[in-house]
Amino acid sequence: MEGQPESTESAPAGSSEKKTRRKMRREKRKLMKKQLKSADTMDNFMSELPFSLTSPTTWKELGFSSSETTQKKRKRKRGDSGGRVDSEEDADKKKKKKESQRPNYFVSIPITNTQISSAVSEVQEAILQQEPRLAKAMIPVPTLHITLLVTHLASQEQVDLAASMLSQLKPSLAELLGGRNLVLPFSGISHFRKEVVFVGLAPGQHRHTLDSLAELLRSRFEEQGLLQEGNRGFEPHLTIMKLSRASKLRSQGIKRVDPALYSNYTNKFFGDQTVERVDLCSMLKKKQQDGYYHTETSLQLGGRRRSEPDEAELLRVSRRLVEDAVNRALQQYKQETLQNGGGPNATAPQPPGNTDEPATKTDTTANSTTDNRK
Repeated sequence: MEGQPESTESAPAGSSEKKTRRKMRREKRKLMKKQLKSADTMDNFMSELPFSLTSPTTWKELGFSSSETTQKKRKRKRGDSGGRVDSEEDADKKKKKKESQRPNYFVSIPITNTQISSAVSEVQEAILQQEPRLAKAMIPVPTLHITLLVTHLASQEQVDLAASMLSQLKPSLAELLGGRNLVLPFSGISHFRKEVVFVGLAPGQHRHTLDSLAELLRSRFEEQGLLQEGNRGFEPHLTIMKLSRASKLRSQGIKRVDPALYSNYTNKFFGDQTVERVDLCSMLKKKQQDGYYHTETSLQLGGRRRSEPDEAELLRVSRRLVEDAVNRALQQYKQETLQNGGGPNATAPQPPGNTDEPATKTDTTANSTTDNRK
């Protein structure tokens, strides 16, 4: 009999807890609906503002989320199938698909002016003297270039198509340049979010020509289905350092590059680069002997051609030619000596041009012998 009161008292207690839980769930649903509604209202409001047509990055910089990001967040919470989150298999498939479409080729203008390369080296060394840990973030000087576009080429057939298409662009690019060299003056240093440090391109008519060149390339790549959607932004710059090259820097507390490290060079003139050629380069294949990226093909535009040697190379070639000529002459001289019966113990004949001197010495020796006999 004593157990009955306990059971009657526990029942109301359990039912009250259930009611409390239901009430909390209802309030939570109301709150979520209210938040979603306010987000939609905010999107509609923001679309009426003057900067509504700007890029998604601008929205983020202003501290707002676009409607696309809001929808993605909702899907992430609720799942694509109404509340069910994607399985691990689906996640793996998405990851593999994303990796398979990562850019692996790019079209670029290489930096061949040694004045620019030397100035970049000077800046890099100055930074490293102040912060040696940034060594792995430095861009190797032999790979310096301006990127015109990046793309993903999934097969050798696509690589061949891109190379062929690039070579067919020569008449169009020649018309664009109008028989003149395209000269790019590099001046000053700036950065992207303090994570990428680059040398800037000075303003001028050359910038418009370069923009037209890049747009021509992009349009032709798109026509052939060789360019991914959204590959539109073009901001010409010469990257000399980026933190993404050294992922361990974050664990060492380096998440940004302090502009004070290169403040002495912010207005420095680095030099003029004549656009000599446009290269189709691989990001993944082994670099060439000169340290530059593996190049599938090159389109010559102006300036010194890739095959034309510079002064240092001409000097090396001249020395090698002289050495080869001397070695050939010595080899020929040895062969003639052996053919004439000369051997290791034979008196080495004198080179041509000195035959008179030995004859004189022989005559003198003969005369002295005769005198002694007398």
